[in-house]
Amino acid sequence: MADEVLIVFCTFPDPDKARTVVKQIIDLRLAACGNILPQVHSIYRWKGKVESGDECVAIFKLAAAKYPDFEKKLCELHPYDLPEVVAWRIEKGLPEYLRWVLESCAT
Repeated sequence: MADEVLIVFCTFPDPDKARTVVKQIIDLRLAACGNILPQVHSIYRWKGKVESGDECVAIFKLAAAKYPDFEKKLCELHPYDLPEVVAWRIEKGLPEYLRWVLESCAT
């Protein structure tokens, strides 16, 4: 069951935008949960320049089968031209929690 669940990491410009997007993703059952970490400071290279700024991070938990639809909707809703969307398969986890994730994403 663990290999059926993903954790997806995505940065946003601010907590309000993250909340709006996370709520829509959860309402659509594309993810079971989204945690918002309200502030990180990012330093990155963009279009040949080193940039930096404050952002926030959303961490989603979802069924791997939902990932294609999740990614498409997240990119539609996201304000960045190129959103940071990275996913990891969960190798181990509390079976009851993983079951909850899968059930929460079921349609």
